[in-house]
Amino acid sequence: MSLAGLSFIERAENIVFIGKPGTGKSGLAIGLLRTALINGYRGRFYNAQDLLDELYASLADRSTPKLIKRLCNYPLLIIDELGYLTLNPEQVNAFFKLMGERYGKSSTIITTNLDYPNWYELFQRKSLLDALLDRLKHRCITIKINGPSLRTPSIENDTPPPNSV
Repeated sequence: MSLAGLSFIERAENIVFIGKPGTGKSGLAIGLLRTALINGYRGRFYNAQDLLDELYASLADRSTPKLIKRLCNYPLLIIDELGYLTLNPEQVNAFFKLMGERYGKSSTIITTNLDYPNWYELFQRKSLLDALLDRLKHRCITIKINGPSLRTPSIENDTPPPNSV
C-alpha cells in the first residue's frame, strides 16, 4: 500500500518484482502505473521483448538516442517479463544505455521470473551487468513474490459444491 502513495516516483526509485509466473507481478506493476497516471504522472508499459526489439530496430536508422530520450521523459517506465528473452549484444548495450540514462532521474518497474544472480545468464556480459545491477539496485525496492500461480485453479475450486447437479 505504501507504493500506491507513489513517493518512489518522486525519489526516482526503481521497483523489481521477482517471482514465478502467475504470482501477480504484472498486475501489481500495472496497478502502480494506473495509479500514477490517475495522479497526473506520465508513464509507459512495455513488454521487455517489445522494448528490446524497438531499441534494436532504432540502431538501423540511428534513432536510438531519440528513442532513449523519449523513454527517459516518462517518470515511470514498466518493463514486463524480463527473463523470457534471447538477447543479442546490441540489445544488451541499448538496454544498458537506457537504464543508465534513467538512473537517478526516473523510476523503472521491472517484472521478472529471474532472481538477480540469474540475470548473468540472460545478459551474458558480467562487467556490463555488474554496472547495470549496481545502478538499478542502488535506488531500488526489490519485492520477491512466492506462492502458487493465480492462474491455476485451486483444488478447492475444482470440487463441485455439495448437492450440486
